[in-house]
Amino acid sequence: MKTEKNIKVKGAAVRITGSDRIYFVIINIFLLFILVVVAIPLWSTITLSMRPPVGDFSGTNLQMMFKAPWEWSFAAYRTLLGNDGFLRAFMNSFQILAFGVIVALFFTIPMAYALSVKTLPGRKLFSLMVLIPYLFQVGLIPTYLVVVGVGLSNTLASVYLPVAISVYNLLIMRKFFEGIPDELKESARIDGASEFRVLIMLIIPLSKPIIMTVGLFYGVAFWNNFFNAMLYIHDDTLLVLPVLLRNILLGAAMSEALEVGAFADAPLEAIRAASVFLAAVPMVIAYPFIQKYFTKGTLIGSVKG
Repeated sequence: MKTEKNIKVKGAAVRITGSDRIYFVIINIFLLFILVVVAIPLWSTITLSMRPPVGDFSGTNLQMMFKAPWEWSFAAYRTLLGNDGFLRAFMNSFQILAFGVIVALFFTIPMAYALSVKTLPGRKLFSLMVLIPYLFQVGLIPTYLVVVGVGLSNTLASVYLPVAISVYNLLIMRKFFEGIPDELKESARIDGASEFRVLIMLIIPLSKPIIMTVGLFYGVAFWNNFFNAMLYIHDDTLLVLPVLLRNILLGAAMSEALEVGAFADAPLEAIRAASVFLAAVPMVIAYPFIQKYFTKGTLIGSVKG
């Protein structure tokens, strides 16, 4: 016999049938599976980064996952945070993150607003000029020659300036701006506001969700940008965290990535795991503050228009 249960959703009674219960159970099992798939590697990385020196613990990584917290060792974190090379690479990446997001939003917001104005002369032509490089990229060699030719080689700006405007982010932001009622813009223009003043005083305050969302997209991209840093930066003092992390994970050029004496207090596996965890910390800290804007900004920017 089919069981039924009534629940209220916004004042209306919704009948839950046996089929619905089975569906919810399947969904919960699937979500639990996803949680396990994500949690096990994360927990393995955390516990591996806490691995004691070889003389104190010689078990496997699986045994380390079940080791009591009071038996963990922070030697790998002390090694990394006490090393000038790691701290310098971390600060270089943080500068790229901060300046990159500021510069990217500085260029993306005005351009997206201009393309959202339906009365802009040549709007379709400008939109086409934006889409063509997005669909047909010029290639690595011309981009490299331009970056080197303008003097950006061996500078932190070479990591974020060549990709300061993402067409994907630009189109999402343009759709969001198009969703803002034209009556608000027209009323500001009637009051004598210029387009620049409309953008600063009206559009930006109303667009906090999409600005935070696009800023997060840019921030993650710049923080994890590995290829540009490896291609354009050859000065060891400008080494960025993704490149340093690559050297540590591959075990290549360890004497250049970190001092040889730095490995005396912690196993190499623990240092690798600790470096991966520390590299993810800034994004993990930033995401909870942006989460409330993330879904709203992405959905509205993708649907409205």
